[in-house]
Amino acid sequence: MRRLLRVGSRESRLAVMQARLVMDALKKHHPELELELVTMKTSGDIILDRSLDEVGGKGLFVKELDAALRNGVIDIAVHSLKDMPAETPEELPVVSYFRREDPRDALVLPLGAEALDQSKPLGCSSARRRLQLEALYPGVRVEGLRGNVLTRLEKLDKGGFCAAVLACAGLKRLGLGGRISRVFSEDEMIPAAGQGILAVQARAGEDHACLACADDMEARLAASCEKAFVRRLGGDCSSPIAAYARLSGSEITLRGLYYDEKRRRRAQGKLAMPAGEAEKLGIALAEALMRETESRTSEEPPR
Repeated sequence: MRRLLRVGSRESRLAVMQARLVMDALKKHHPELELELVTMKTSGDIILDRSLDEVGGKGLFVKELDAALRNGVIDIAVHSLKDMPAETPEELPVVSYFRREDPRDALVLPLGAEALDQSKPLGCSSARRRLQLEALYPGVRVEGLRGNVLTRLEKLDKGGFCAAVLACAGLKRLGLGGRISRVFSEDEMIPAAGQGILAVQARAGEDHACLACADDMEARLAASCEKAFVRRLGGDCSSPIAAYARLSGSEITLRGLYYDEKRRRRAQGKLAMPAGEAEKLGIALAEALMRETESRTSEEPPR
C-alpha cells in the first residue's frame, strides 16, 4: 500500500514552489510515497495593513499550519525558516532543513527605472532591513512594504516606492532574478536568521526517516547557529536582529547584528568556531554583542 503524505504550505506562489522543491526530493528518493499538497492562507498573509510586530509577529505565518499539523489535516509543513518564530513547539519539531538558496538581500527598482528616485520612499518589510538601509542610504525615507513577493513587486511597479528590498532566495526561486538591481553583500546588509533555508516541520514521535533526503547538513548547522543567536537575544519579528552563518571546511563563521531598542544602541560583529559548536557560537556572539551595547555610554538617535 502506498503511504499518503500530505504536505502543508501557505498558498502564495512562492510558498507553493518551495513546498514542491521538498516534494520533488521526496518523489525522487521515495517513489512509494503518494504526495498531496494542502495549501492555506495564514493570518500573516491576510493582515497586510499593519506591521507584524503590531499584530502578533512571525507566529502569524505558522499558526494555521501548526493547527493543521496538530489536528492531522497535514503530515508535514514546509516553511521559510526566517518566517518561523525563534521557538517551535516540542510537539511540532523541525525535522529537516532543505538546502539553502542565496541568503542575501536584493535591491529591486521599479520596471524601467535605472536609479533611485529619492522623492519616493524605499520599501522594506522588516526592522532589520530598515536599520541597515538607513546606514546605506542616508537621507532616503524608508517605509513598510508588506505582502508576498508578487504583491510587493506590483506595489513597487505602480510607482509608490523608489525601490524595494527583497530576499534573493524568493526572487530566484520564482524565476525573477532578472529584477535584481543590486545584491547587498553580507557585510553591507546581514541577512535575517534562516533566510534562504526551508524548514520541514512534523509531529513528534512519528516516523520521519523519508525526510532525510530533504535534509542538508550545511543548512542544518547554519540554522542551529543563527537561531541560537536570535533566541539568546530574545528576538522576535519586531527586533532589529540579523544573523548569517557560513560553513568553510571544519569551521563555521557567524555575522550578527543586534539593536538594543531600550538603550538605542547598535552592535555587530563576527565570530568563528568549529562547525560542531554551531549552537555555542550563536550564543557566544549574542552575548558579546549584548555586552557591547551595555558598555557603551553614547546613544544613537531615536528612530
